[in-house]
Amino acid sequence: MKVWEFEEKVWEVEGIRIVIRAASEENVSNYTFKNSAQEGWRVTQLIEKRLQPKIGDYEVIIIQGDGEQPHGRVILRSVRRTYS
Repeated sequence: MKVWEFEEKVWEVEGIRIVIRAASEENVSNYTFKNSAQEGWRVTQLIEKRLQPKIGDYEVIIIQGDGEQPHGRVILRSVRRTYS
C-alpha cells in the first residue's frame, strides 16, 4: 500500500487525519483494521499500537481539524471532534 493510500485508509477507518513523513509513493503495510480505535485511547496509543507497526521507521503526525498537532495524551474522541 502506498503512503498516500495508507493515510486515506486511516481517515476512513479512524476518522483522524495523519501525515506520514515519507514520499507519497513509498510502500508501507496495509492498514487492515475495520473498526476505529476506542474513543478513550490516547494519541500515543493509536500511533504505537496501530500506525507504527504498519509504517516502520517513518514518522507519523496526527493533524487536528484546526491544523494543529495534538499532544500525545489527548484522547481520540477529542481529536475526532475537531473535524466537525
